[in-house]
Amino acid sequence: MKTLLALSIGAVLTGSTLLSPAVSAATPAPYIHTQFNVTESIQQADLLVVLVPENAGELRLAGWDRASRNHINRAISVAAFEGKAGSQLEIVAPVGLNYGRLLLLGVGNPAELSRAKAEEMGASLSSWVNGTKAETVHVHSQLIANAGDNHRITAAIAHGVELRNYRFDRYKSKPDARPAQRYSWQVALATDARAKFEQKQALAQGVFTARELTNLPGSDGYPEAFARYAQQVLEPLGVEVTILGPEQVKALGMGALYGVSQGSHMKAHLLVARWRGNDDEAPIALVGKGNSFDTGGYNLKTQAASILRMHTDKAGGAAVVGAIKSLAGQKAPAHVVGVVPLSINMISGDAYLPGDVVTAGDGTTIEVGNTDAEGRLILADGIWYAREHLNARVIADIATLTGAKVGALGNAYSAIFTQHSAIEQTLRQAGELVEERVWPMPLDGYDNIVRSRIADRINTGSPGAQAGAIFLQHFAGDTPWVHIDMAGEAFTASASGIHPEGSTGHGVRLLTEWVKLYQQHSQ
Repeated sequence: MKTLLALSIGAVLTGSTLLSPAVSAATPAPYIHTQFNVTESIQQADLLVVLVPENAGELRLAGWDRASRNHINRAISVAAFEGKAGSQLEIVAPVGLNYGRLLLLGVGNPAELSRAKAEEMGASLSSWVNGTKAETVHVHSQLIANAGDNHRITAAIAHGVELRNYRFDRYKSKPDARPAQRYSWQVALATDARAKFEQKQALAQGVFTARELTNLPGSDGYPEAFARYAQQVLEPLGVEVTILGPEQVKALGMGALYGVSQGSHMKAHLLVARWRGNDDEAPIALVGKGNSFDTGGYNLKTQAASILRMHTDKAGGAAVVGAIKSLAGQKAPAHVVGVVPLSINMISGDAYLPGDVVTAGDGTTIEVGNTDAEGRLILADGIWYAREHLNARVIADIATLTGAKVGALGNAYSAIFTQHSAIEQTLRQAGELVEERVWPMPLDGYDNIVRSRIADRINTGSPGAQAGAIFLQHFAGDTPWVHIDMAGEAFTASASGIHPEGSTGHGVRLLTEWVKLYQQHSQ
């Protein structure tokens, strides 16, 4: 089987699948079967897609004779197609053209078409193509005259096609056929466009990795399997991967991380993945919650629908792995390190109990007010490790942390908590760019909500989203820090936009763009 294919001019390059018998249930596999080729010339295909700017006037493309032009422009007039962004007009068996179908896809004013809108158009195009029998698709973009807009828009549309075509089917004995069309993209300058396409492909690969890790069920995505999977996809890209096993976690004094998994035979791990794209500065640290399954512990989750999806509690950690993979694939000039504290929150005779006190790596004692508030326990040690052992110059943690965040913002925005304006500004900019939007929430005035009667801190408090953030802020110390609560955004029950059903890979694109923006801002 072929992995997602690297883009080239006139040829398609294939990658190889990495296998590890030791962790066979959670090994990397091909993510999609769609293929892409970038070219400056027209290609024969089952389907021709023409990107049409708004108010483009009469359409006249090379190779169209008078009969073809008359037929197509007559259809445009009857349908009142104006080329508005996202609009579509299908023409079956266009006169004089050797294509079964012609699809006109409006791009509006190319200079004003946002990246996110173009990606959404690509996802919509993907869904439409998948409803046809087309095996080959030629996308003609040369009506977009400005070369910069041409490359930007075609790469974004292709990115949307890729993201929507991902499938998680490794457990199906007879999976449905995946989308496997061959797309050719006719662009203004193929050599310049190729770089744009390859950057987007690297980003898509990161999203796919995060989706795969999040989708893995608890018994296959447990701490060690998660860590080994990440190692296999990251090391070939030049990422330095370190995995600390349970005894090392315990020896370093990370009792909060270790405690969450002590009720399971699958103990805590810590994954550290470093991309040295720029070694001149201390690293930007991304810390992701990697709770591979969350029963709630002795504060057991009692709703069947809720506990069924608790394999997605590792989505923050998956987003960090995906972002590191994307940055490495793009060869981003940044020094960034991903830290994923990995746990599995289970019940047994050895499990931690409500009211227990655990000691974090920095010596802070923590009263376990609720065993189902385990995410902040493992993140506490992850943040401390990034600060103390990696000398991070800035720390961003990301997690599906609180139901309170969902109550406050739903799934349209992630909540962010920070007291550093540069972090907030660049995060909001990154979120708008990729439509993984964030909204700042206050920290001031909540200092006492995690005060414990018997220990230094308690892992509960109200309001819930602030309690999680205030709890974590302590472990960042004086290091600039932001907490991203992405609860509600890791999973979709039905396909929508750039997301097929299942894990969304949310956070990968946000973190990838934020690292680059923050790097530029701090130079």
